[in-house]
Amino acid sequence: MKVKLILPALTEATNPYWRPIKYSLFPPLGLATLAAYLPADWEADLQDEHVEALRLDDAPDLVVIQVYITNAYRAYALADHYRARGAYVCLGGLHVTSLPEEAAPHADSIFLGPGEETFPAFLRDWRAGQARPRYVSTAGRSLVGVPPIRRDLIKRTRYLVPNSIVVTRGCPHHCDFCYKDAFFAGGKSFYTQTVDDALAEIDRLPGRHLYFLDDHLLGNVRFAAGLFEGMRGMGRLFQGAATVDSILRDNGLLEKAAQAGLRSLFVGFETLSPVNLKSSNKPQNLGRDYAAAIRRLHDLGIMINGSFVFGLDDDRPDVFRRTVEWAVNQGITTSTFHIATPYPGTALFQRMEAEGRLLHRRWNEYDTRTVVCQPGPHLTARQLKNGYDQAYRDFYSWSNITKASLVHDTVRHQLKHFAYAGGWKKFEPLWNFVIKFRHLDAMRPLLEAILSKVSGTEPRRGVGAPPAPASSSEMLLPLPVLQ
Repeated sequence: MKVKLILPALTEATNPYWRPIKYSLFPPLGLATLAAYLPADWEADLQDEHVEALRLDDAPDLVVIQVYITNAYRAYALADHYRARGAYVCLGGLHVTSLPEEAAPHADSIFLGPGEETFPAFLRDWRAGQARPRYVSTAGRSLVGVPPIRRDLIKRTRYLVPNSIVVTRGCPHHCDFCYKDAFFAGGKSFYTQTVDDALAEIDRLPGRHLYFLDDHLLGNVRFAAGLFEGMRGMGRLFQGAATVDSILRDNGLLEKAAQAGLRSLFVGFETLSPVNLKSSNKPQNLGRDYAAAIRRLHDLGIMINGSFVFGLDDDRPDVFRRTVEWAVNQGITTSTFHIATPYPGTALFQRMEAEGRLLHRRWNEYDTRTVVCQPGPHLTARQLKNGYDQAYRDFYSWSNITKASLVHDTVRHQLKHFAYAGGWKKFEPLWNFVIKFRHLDAMRPLLEAILSKVSGTEPRRGVGAPPAPASSSEMLLPLPVLQ
């Protein structure tokens, strides 16, 4: 039996926003996770169109395609192609869960929600000749007993960070603009692996560098504490994502993470406006001292990739300048900016649709870089788009990269900040060359060797300043996360 698993490209290579390095960071773990349920004697092939040209002249028996909103049209075209060639085609993922009626005509079976229960059920039905057109994940969600990810199907040399890992599912929070809220509807919206299973998966990964793609690595305190305690002594350097409120909690968890090797964190600041936080149902950020959270991370030798959303209803024309100035003055190493985008299935989409503010439903443009709905009363669509573009130019200007780097306490930290922020945005031709000639894998050991020699900061000795972790002499540059 031949099975083909496909992650279609999120955007075409002709798009002006196409950055090969951005789409060569992480392999498609979702499909590799599903592949672990396939019988051992079945032939499986996993293809990621972001890093390779798809082979479309083959004849698999079963095709499984992962669908996001911006690759939906491409996914449907591929599904139609393989159905015409006689394959049984399955579609799943965030977009399919949000708009099942749109996806269903292009597939023999669709999957709604996470696939740990639905995909094994489908395989049993399909082998018996009784596959159903729709499989829905509801109760009974668990990661206990999930088989190891089929990392043998991942083409490691094509990714800068092949050691990506996910040890939880979902998020304990429910922000109105979050795409994943609908994905976990009908059952548990946040659950974890066992600590032992997570550590076993980490043991399987070569090298030192890990990237946790979990939405909120610190979301379950008991699990995270056990994970970090188990990772101490492994010699790992890792990155992840967490919320402002979890950073500010005085429960020792962040210190344990730093001691285990946490060196950078993706943090969803989203907006500096309390009005926007309230209207977006993001109470975990309300009343929180962003600056204190940043100081705490920097004192522990943890670098920051800050996330910000533009176009919320309280935003005014000066929001772009003010946000960039604030991020630079705080010494944030990298920033990821987004245009507020109402994804189907979210509370934001429902509100924008009810208010008649959706400009169109061309899903390939719902990429958080394009204005797809009418902004709030204080901004025009043109102001939003121009301001978003200008924010990126300003934040990653050499002058602001230099200014932000000088916020840090030591010359080594300053140089590291300067080199990383500049390298991420200012040397695109070099990244393109490395990717084109298949040398991306050669950059990993070099990156690890260079990073291991970079010293961290000494903690500021203020009231409540945490002690420096034993491993703070090894700091990892934060890679921006795709959102």
